[in-house]
Amino acid sequence: MKVLHLDINHPLIIDQFKELGFENDEDYTSTKEEVEKKIHLYDGVIIRSRFTIDRQFLDRATQLKFIGRLGAGLENMDVEYAKEKDVFLASAPEGNRNAVGEHTLGMLLALMNKMTKANREVKKGKWDREGNRGVELEGKTVGIIGYGNMGKAFAKKLIGFDVEVICYDIVGGVGDDNARQVGIMEFQQKSDVISLHVPQTESTVGMMNSEFINEFHKPFWLLNTARGKCVVTKDLVAGLKSGKILGAGLDVLEYEKKSFENMFAQKPKAFKYLKKAKNVLLTPHVAGWTVESKEKLAQTIVDKVKERFC
Repeated sequence: MKVLHLDINHPLIIDQFKELGFENDEDYTSTKEEVEKKIHLYDGVIIRSRFTIDRQFLDRATQLKFIGRLGAGLENMDVEYAKEKDVFLASAPEGNRNAVGEHTLGMLLALMNKMTKANREVKKGKWDREGNRGVELEGKTVGIIGYGNMGKAFAKKLIGFDVEVICYDIVGGVGDDNARQVGIMEFQQKSDVISLHVPQTESTVGMMNSEFINEFHKPFWLLNTARGKCVVTKDLVAGLKSGKILGAGLDVLEYEKKSFENMFAQKPKAFKYLKKAKNVLLTPHVAGWTVESKEKLAQTIVDKVKERFC
């Protein structure tokens, strides 16, 4: 097997592919058009988010057998067309789910206890204890939308906190000992915290909009470590201004480019509000981006390819 590596990843992926007898080529700089001119030579592609694997790319990859994506989702690929061409697609949500779970919990605790605000103020010489009085997680209901690898990892992190954890998913029967699956009406009635863990699909893009936000019975804290386009930013800002949303922890933003590598495709007015809001915590799409997850992501892809082809 001849494999083309298009993004820099943990070196174990190349080392272990060599042990399997694979030939590895690395190309981290060519344009998509330049890659398409030679992709017919390869049996496998390893990519993170450098560019989209579309129909044209797949048509030119005449002997392609697999694509390994070092990440949780496959939204940068034409999944259906790849299946038509019998190309095996391997993503690695198992590799970074623990990192996402820890990051999500960290964001929630930081928001509820005003840690970033307090940190900025103390560094400026301001000692305001009353203005930084926090809110406890105990007794709250945490609602998780999307109960797959990432949602389950976050629920696991909540073990030991005195909270009720509920989940909503379009797939039935996914609840477990860590989260009780409920219908949307109960979810909207009870949730004090909402954490998004859904993939980017036609049904999830723009799902957190004004209409959806206003259907919740109580003001809530919002966490998004899934995909930025699931939240309509201007509607989020309206919710923050009205008090319907108590605070937001966002690891992803609606304005991110598809490659996830650059900051934003644009910088609209709503983002300017998020930057200044004291009850908003922003991180640069790093919830699953730890030292440990880098290795686990690579190992997950190797294991899946090895199981399928060796």
